[in-house]
Amino acid sequence: FIFPNAPIRPVTVNNGLPMPAWYDIYSLGVRRDREDATGILESVAVVHGLIDHERATGISAARIVLAGFSQGGAIALQAGVRYPQPLAGILALSTYLPLAGTLATQGTAANRGTPILMCHGRQDSVVALELARKSFDTLNAQGYAPRWLEYPMQHQLCPEEILAISQWLKQVLPPL
Repeated sequence: FIFPNAPIRPVTVNNGLPMPAWYDIYSLGVRRDREDATGILESVAVVHGLIDHERATGISAARIVLAGFSQGGAIALQAGVRYPQPLAGILALSTYLPLAGTLATQGTAANRGTPILMCHGRQDSVVALELARKSFDTLNAQGYAPRWLEYPMQHQLCPEEILAISQWLKQVLPPL
C-alpha cells in the first residue's frame, strides 16, 4: 500500500491559504469553467511515477488499484483512465473527473475495461452530487464502465460504503 500525501499549496477557495491539495480549487459547485490544469497534470505525473516505480519492482499494473477520496479521487480517476497499461481498478470516492473535456483525446484504451467504482453521498456539500454524476455519465459515454453507488451521507464515508468497497476490492484484486 502506498498512501501519498498531497503537497501543501495555496488554494483559492481557502482564501488562498496553503493547505494539502493535489491542485488549486477555484470554486465549489457543479460548474467547472476554470480548472487548475497545471496542478492536475503535475499530480497525475506524480501518480504515474508511483505506478511506474512499483512496476519497476516487479508489480504488474494489473495488480494496482488507484483509490482516492475527494481531490485524491479526482486524481485517481484522472491518472487511471490516462495510464497506458491496464490497471486492476480505480476507486473514486466523493469526487468527480477533472478536465473531463480532455478524456476523449487523452484517455487510454488500455483502461477502458478497468473496473471503476464511484461512490458518493446524496447530501455532499463539498463535491456536488450532480458534478459526480456528470463525471459518471462522461466516463460511460467514452466507453468506460464505471459502477455507481450513492449513500445518504455528506462528504464522508459510511459503513455500507466501506462494505461495498471491501467486496469490490476482493473482486478486482483476488488472491494470487
